[in-house]
Amino acid sequence: MAPVTELTVGQVARRSGVAVSALHFYEARGLIRSHRTSGNQRRYGRDVLRRVAVIRIAQEVGISLADIGAALAALPEGRTPTRDDWSLLSTAWRDELDHKIAQMKKLRDGLSDCIGCGCMSIDKCPLRNKGDRLAREGTGARRLVLPSPR
Repeated sequence: MAPVTELTVGQVARRSGVAVSALHFYEARGLIRSHRTSGNQRRYGRDVLRRVAVIRIAQEVGISLADIGAALAALPEGRTPTRDDWSLLSTAWRDELDHKIAQMKKLRDGLSDCIGCGCMSIDKCPLRNKGDRLAREGTGARRLVLPSPR
């Protein structure tokens, strides 16, 4: 028996642990590709399993789908990432992840000051009202006036 070279959307969903709707979403965003049979059914190459795994791992660590899509699109001929490709992708995302980790630590450390506050000090809250530029104009409501489109 010849090995299966193409997979149905249901087979990809079962093997990858991703819902069919997520696969359709990924495909609509250009993250994965399929082709249609004469009966208009989707068929995926086996390499889509690795692409889905890369997408899921990147999402789990907080990389946006837009950034994932840009990284995958940068691969030669849109091919599935190899081990070396993954090394390059993950290295490129490292700085962004380090920045997010630092932000999360700052948020975590700032939360201890919130206990018991009940958001009654919105004017002084470093989490909710960080870098309040409008405070220089005094107290009271402020309205952002956008230029009219022309």
